[in-house]
Amino acid sequence: MIEEYDIVESIKVLSDSVVVGCKGTVVMIYTDPILGYEVEFMAANGETLDVLTVYPDDIRLLD
Repeated sequence: MIEEYDIVESIKVLSDSVVVGCKGTVVMIYTDPILGYEVEFMAANGETLDVLTVYPDDIRLLD
């Protein structure tokens, strides 16, 4: 189960700047009307690439 502040990885191209393998932090969880996550995706240098609303089939939880 993904929770707030978990680190996730994109498994799809989600925007021009967020491609497969980009890592991000879950900053909010939506449950209504469907499950979704607000994720801040970051570059390796700590720069924000994008903040997106994504769905469970767009990301995977990193251990």
